[in-house]
Amino acid sequence: MSAEMDQLIAQFETFQSKVRQAEARFAGVGDMQDRIAQVGTSVTSPDGTVTVTAGAGGTVTDLRLTAGAMHLEAGQLAQRIMATLRQAVAGAAQQQAAIVDDAFGDQLGVDVSGQVRQAQAEAFGTAAPEPASEQEAPRPRRRPAPGDDDDFDQGPILRRS
Repeated sequence: MSAEMDQLIAQFETFQSKVRQAEARFAGVGDMQDRIAQVGTSVTSPDGTVTVTAGAGGTVTDLRLTAGAMHLEAGQLAQRIMATLRQAVAGAAQQQAAIVDDAFGDQLGVDVSGQVRQAQAEAFGTAAPEPASEQEAPRPRRRPAPGDDDDFDQGPILRRS
């Protein structure tokens, strides 16, 4: 019976060790959240007429227009605001990703910053979109064969009583 008790004690100690490791890994979550709450990026348009500040979660915390901005046409001003806003939000997202990478990147084996940069490149269109006349026409939907498991257009997916 002593051998069984020793085995149970060893298993319990192993379990406690794993709990301590998990606690140590996630001890920095509060600090990470505090750092993310402090994120802020200010971007000024190339002509200096628009400045946007974005914070955590892409929240716009400030928008400033110079007197020169009032001399722009409405469409031009809107474009400058939107372009500057996108840059500020992107910068804030990159800061947040870097904070997450600092806290957990090595442990999770994930490059959050790289994923954010890739998503932003795709969202902001690093390649020019195809002109409407050259876009691919929508493909007709494939009609599933009778009994096809992917056919949800023929009524409810639950059995009928």
